[in-house]
Amino acid sequence: MGVIESGRGDAQTASPRRGGPVLVELYQSQGCSSCPPANANLNALADRPDVVALSFGVTYWDYLGWRDSFATPQFTQRQWDYSRYNRLGNVATPQIWINGSKTVIGNSRAELDASIRAARNDGPPLTIANGKINVGSGRAPAGGADIWIANYDPRTVQVAIRAGENGGRTLPHRNIVRRLTKIGHWNGSANSFALPQAAPGLATAAFLQAGRGGPVLAVTKAS
Repeated sequence: MGVIESGRGDAQTASPRRGGPVLVELYQSQGCSSCPPANANLNALADRPDVVALSFGVTYWDYLGWRDSFATPQFTQRQWDYSRYNRLGNVATPQIWINGSKTVIGNSRAELDASIRAARNDGPPLTIANGKINVGSGRAPAGGADIWIANYDPRTVQVAIRAGENGGRTLPHRNIVRRLTKIGHWNGSANSFALPQAAPGLATAAFLQAGRGGPVLAVTKAS
């Protein structure tokens, strides 16, 4: 539902895969006819140990006749933050951001897998244990990095779409983000932060991000 314009986020040079898990964020709408293949690709990544796959519903296609049941203005704003940081001219769905640095449309599994393999993780050790987020020491970017918690539904949720471009279809969704919370800031020193309690049935992921729309330095998910 629109072309993702090239910009700083697409100018990354591919390099050998190294480090910890890769954060894969899908921005999609249940009212977008182009989104189901990207949804299916994200669903297929949901259980991979080397990937933290998260699905964010956005609101700007709701006017087409179907209001996305998981979308929030916060998630729409997060996609715009990526666009502005990377000097892109618009937002569109489906769009996938990989470690906050590389963007792909997401409908091509081959392109998505290649981008994951090329992703780099240069951040500090990041773990979830005993009700805390533990961040190791390391070289922080200018201004440090924010510590985010994503609570998401790991089940396969079958959503019956009754109107709009996907009207009449039932679409499976996985790893649907239901709450996104900034809990602290990292300046390069090792530190621990209390983990907010998730609602029953939701899983937890944590990541370090260098500012609004900036690169993701490290990511982990609770076992």
